[in-house]
Amino acid sequence: MLQFDELSYWEKTALTEGIDYAIVGGGIVGIATALHLREIYPNAKIVILERGYVSTGASTKNAGFACFGSVTELADDLKKMDETSVWNTVEMRWRGLQRLHERFPDSVIDLQLKGSWDLIASDETKTVPELSDQMQYFNAEIERITGFSSCFSYDTTIAEKAGFNGINGGFHNKLEGEIHTGKLLAASNLLLAKAGIICLFGVEVKTIQPGENEVLIETNYGELKSGKLAVTVNGFAQKLLNDQRIQPARAQVIVSSKMPGFELPGTFHYQQGYYYFRSIDNRLLLGGGRNLDFSGETTTEFENTSLIINTLEALMHNVILPGKDVTIDYKWSGIMGVGTEKKPLIEFIHPNVGIGVRMGGMGVAIGSLVGEELAELLK
Repeated sequence: MLQFDELSYWEKTALTEGIDYAIVGGGIVGIATALHLREIYPNAKIVILERGYVSTGASTKNAGFACFGSVTELADDLKKMDETSVWNTVEMRWRGLQRLHERFPDSVIDLQLKGSWDLIASDETKTVPELSDQMQYFNAEIERITGFSSCFSYDTTIAEKAGFNGINGGFHNKLEGEIHTGKLLAASNLLLAKAGIICLFGVEVKTIQPGENEVLIETNYGELKSGKLAVTVNGFAQKLLNDQRIQPARAQVIVSSKMPGFELPGTFHYQQGYYYFRSIDNRLLLGGGRNLDFSGETTTEFENTSLIINTLEALMHNVILPGKDVTIDYKWSGIMGVGTEKKPLIEFIHPNVGIGVRMGGMGVAIGSLVGEELAELLK
């Protein structure tokens, strides 16, 4: 490929020169940032720089959960964080999901609000009374945030209904759902095209050098300049910015072979959310296991490991699909951005450079909102 300085007059003037806003990262946050900047500035030249031929990090590598908080997660968060921070985080997730719902028809992105279950294994039943006692408080807070009452309940029949083995029951969240994140990306790209936003794929940003009036962007194809810059690469932000507040976190996922007629009634969290699964196109989608090797999974390398894949396969055969003859047809990994806090980082790191990173594994829920807040920051 040609370097940027080798392009024609037509290419330079249309694509790479006179950029008002450059956005590093073409995932959910980057797209939302670009679209909201277009709403603010109808005539600005907005360019997304994405190093892959599609969004590379986690936006289309996830499990497609439209979730905002499970009972065990909330109980654990309240032990580690102050109440205000916990519920503000939940509210941000909820508002972000509503923004997706407003921007895209449910049928276009396969958004289905079938509910979720936070499963309790048979050897974990001692935790149920304490968690059940907290449900009234949780439900009151969720009603304050969403306007819906009785969000959580304990379901003792889910194992029998879904055919699980070794499961006592599960805390049901009636407001959560699932989404097809590949279709979300495709629908988002259509909006970008309609909005006249330029997307340059295969462009990897190596370094950024903010100046008084513009930002110098060094890429694998040479130098670009932009008036302002948004960094939305989430799990890769530490590598680009050398910001230790953001740590990469790899997540591994498998999808089973087809099982005619197979469908689960919603989405599922297991073992405090370290495992998660759902059905898709008569297949089982199952991910997680990062808790087996936190150190090894703190990486930006896309890879599947035998430790985690074998554990996921055992969970599939022994708990979720006992007795079924099923194999793995797909497997992949994605890179999230996490930190010591669950709150995302939306801030200036220079008067002309803003960041919207550290989604904490909740990019589907909060990505749209984070992008819009970043755009408001940069305007």
